[in-house]
Amino acid sequence: MTPVRHTQVVVVGAGQAGLAAGYHLRRAGLDFAILDANAAPGGAWQHYWDGLRIFSPPAHSSLPGRPMPQQSGTEYPDAAHVVNYLSGYEKRYDLPVHRPVRVHGVDRSDERLTVRTDSGTWHSQALVMATGSWGRPFVPAVPGRAGFTGRQLHTHGYRGTSGFAGQRVVVVGGGNSGAQIAADLHAVATVRWVTRRPPRLLPDAIDGRALFEIATRRVQDDGPRISDLGDIVATAPVRAARDAGLTARPMFDRLTPAGPAWADGTVWPADTVIWCTGFRPDLAPVGLRRPGGHIPLEGGTRSIEDPRIHLLGYGDWTGPASATLIGVGRTARTAVTGITDLLH
Repeated sequence: MTPVRHTQVVVVGAGQAGLAAGYHLRRAGLDFAILDANAAPGGAWQHYWDGLRIFSPPAHSSLPGRPMPQQSGTEYPDAAHVVNYLSGYEKRYDLPVHRPVRVHGVDRSDERLTVRTDSGTWHSQALVMATGSWGRPFVPAVPGRAGFTGRQLHTHGYRGTSGFAGQRVVVVGGGNSGAQIAADLHAVATVRWVTRRPPRLLPDAIDGRALFEIATRRVQDDGPRISDLGDIVATAPVRAARDAGLTARPMFDRLTPAGPAWADGTVWPADTVIWCTGFRPDLAPVGLRRPGGHIPLEGGTRSIEDPRIHLLGYGDWTGPASATLIGVGRTARTAVTGITDLLH
């Protein structure tokens, strides 16, 4: 028989956003459950490539209540260090995480929300969607993509430089992932990095600390937008690859069986194409999506259509810097304050 459980709040996702929500729900004294599709702690960080480094020192990469410890030998920790931190965070605050549990849908037609999962049904009075976007990689519909005879993968599937030595690799995408993966491969492969517009590296002195400060000033409508300064954080590996000659080229027009082709007829034979073309919010179960992808919100995180539902950690549209370790705590507090007001 399928189990049915009841709680005041269901949180979907146990990455950094879901754990920050759990911290504030615990402090508010509410009954809640966190449902996580992953089999192990760490959110999306457990799936990132080996060479990934976070943008900020630990002191500026912490969730509320517990500073991230230093990682020996480096100022900017790797993804494995973040996974260990998130795992310890769950234990420290005894957060009620249930895994692996995959949410299939949310019924909003009753006074209670009904959350349907592959391991039973949950009834709640409020819901926090903190699923992130790792589960929905996006690849553009480039002409000829299906006919390319080499290997194709997305950021979602990249794990490191192993197996790429001596290859000709096309890295597509002008964001942080594209820059970091192109830099990661630059020392072992022949890399052609292509972007739709010239990539804009932030000044070398800007890291996650400065990004959070800029985002905070924007909340107060004081200071520049991050996008006014650049799009890519110049991490040490990115700077090293840049100084060693890595540059971006314009996006190709199509893929041929042999590799990318440009409008002037140039074809670059390639072994692999890596699509660093982003992700989409993983929000299908809640059924609130609108044309253009975003769900209309008020108060930063609360759904206008159904105030019982809050979205957390999907980017600046759910709160400035809300997709960062240090930034999500502030918007999690806002969401839980709204839920507390609703329930009382």
